[in-house]
Amino acid sequence: MAQSDFSFFHELRVRWSEVDMQAIVFNGNYLNYFDVAFTEYWRATALPDVIAQSKAGLELFARKAVIEYHAPARFDDVLSIGVRCAELGRSSMRFCLEIYAGDQLLVSGEMMYVHADSRIRKSEPVPESWREILLAFERQAAIKT
Repeated sequence: MAQSDFSFFHELRVRWSEVDMQAIVFNGNYLNYFDVAFTEYWRATALPDVIAQSKAGLELFARKAVIEYHAPARFDDVLSIGVRCAELGRSSMRFCLEIYAGDQLLVSGEMMYVHADSRIRKSEPVPESWREILLAFERQAAIKT
């Protein structure tokens, strides 16, 4: 995927505590980076945050995470993490994410979330209002590029 295919980017700097004995980012931290970028993407859409979702009893559950490593990030690198809603199912949402250092692709992956009733842990349809907001957000970002 090209960087221009992403609707949203979040930047963060690699901290010393995130690197391993090889002086590169420990592999598990990339999933954390995905989560941080997804949280900022969600905030940018102005959809209900995790606290509001929890109070409503209808939340997004992480269902699947895929990470493919291409090159390592190192201490003090500034990473740019792209997030894009790639698919909206009846109750699921699939997001593509990529991590770059400058123009170099370091990591690609996807996160799948399921909208569910947290009391009975059963999937529920993604609200139509959420669909409209996500699709508009993606369209608006496409217009900017």
